Amino acid sequence: MISGIVGKPNVGKSTFFNSATLMNVAVANYPFTTINANVGTGYIRVKCVHMELGVKDNPVNSACIDGTRLIPVKMVDVAGLVPDASKGRGLGNKFLDDVRQADALIHVVDSSGSTDEEGRAVPSGTHDPLVDVEFVKKEMVLWVKGLIEKDWARLCRTVESGAAGSPSLVSELTQKLSGLSIRENSIETAVHKAGLKADKPTSWDAEDLYSFSKELLDISKPMLIAANKCDQAPSKELISKLVKELAPAYPVVPCAAEAELLLRRASHAGFISYVPGDSSFQISDLSKITAAQKRALELVKSEVLDPWKGTGVQKAINDAYLSLLKGIVVYPVEDETKFTDKKGNVLPDARIMHLGDTAKDLAYSVHTDLGDSFLYAIDSRTGLRVGADYKLKNNDVLKIVATARKG
Repeated sequence: MISGIVGKPNVGKSTFFNSATLMNVAVANYPFTTINANVGTGYIRVKCVHMELGVKDNPVNSACIDGTRLIPVKMVDVAGLVPDASKGRGLGNKFLDDVRQADALIHVVDSSGSTDEEGRAVPSGTHDPLVDVEFVKKEMVLWVKGLIEKDWARLCRTVESGAAGSPSLVSELTQKLSGLSIRENSIETAVHKAGLKADKPTSWDAEDLYSFSKELLDISKPMLIAANKCDQAPSKELISKLVKELAPAYPVVPCAAEAELLLRRASHAGFISYVPGDSSFQISDLSKITAAQKRALELVKSEVLDPWKGTGVQKAINDAYLSLLKGIVVYPVEDETKFTDKKGNVLPDARIMHLGDTAKDLAYSVHTDLGDSFLYAIDSRTGLRVGADYKLKNNDVLKIVATARKG
């Protein structure tokens, strides 16, 4: 699973990305600072299963801090989007090409209303972030619509030819949009929700194509709104408006990316004790920080953590993967009785899977050969065997059993 961080220029996207991944990408107060997509690792925060199982874990692919498991996930920060990007304006073509790989979108908006649609500075509170949400959604829908319209007449003739073995509209569109990580069932659902006939695509007009593209985008690349700069004066009222107009279709998460970045860097330097997503921090040693650093931390506490119960960055990441993408956490092991791998590491691996994935899907996520030679899995809690079509549950601990490789 991959989340894409999207939005217009100069709203704090790169700061959000930095705070989520602790990568040092360029951050500046002018449009188009991000030109090439930045790819990094963020983390999902969940309660680790080792506490329930009564064992002490030593993770290999993730981290466990006082019972909190941090599981790595891929994140992409792409160039800012401006009106008419779907026509190639600004860095629109680059943006739209970079966002193809994303499964879910975290749309960062300036909830302080201090940047216009182009990302230029304006007086605080004078720009409505709802306008930005609408134009970014529209540009992305127009992008998808434009991809579908290419060679549309030929596609329609093929589908409606009546010839034996002629392909369906869904199969044709699945192939056409394969580079966007869009599944066949998403296309089927979008056709149904748009109220269109899959067997008569020649009856679709431009408005129908737009409606279909919108439904397809909502289904295949679900989006949440990261209302950044929530600590600034006008934000509370503007965030309330965003929630009223957009939720629950587009969840709204108040964020303060600069505050999260400060906390993570302070934690990394050993100045404070802070786990991403915490609503508070502890200063490790007052003698290690300057008076200015102490004032900055106190400001984060009073302006962000106390009123908002956190910076919102970790919540946005969690919600993208666990809510929008319906992610669950599964722990593959090699010894189902000791919960270990072959080296004796306890609960070494935690994987984010989709709700509805099977035991065989888990095997493939570990290694292609393991999926190809899958026999069955063993549930560590019950000791029972489960088959390839077993539907994974959150916090499952499973041993994958496969046929021995020859040679």
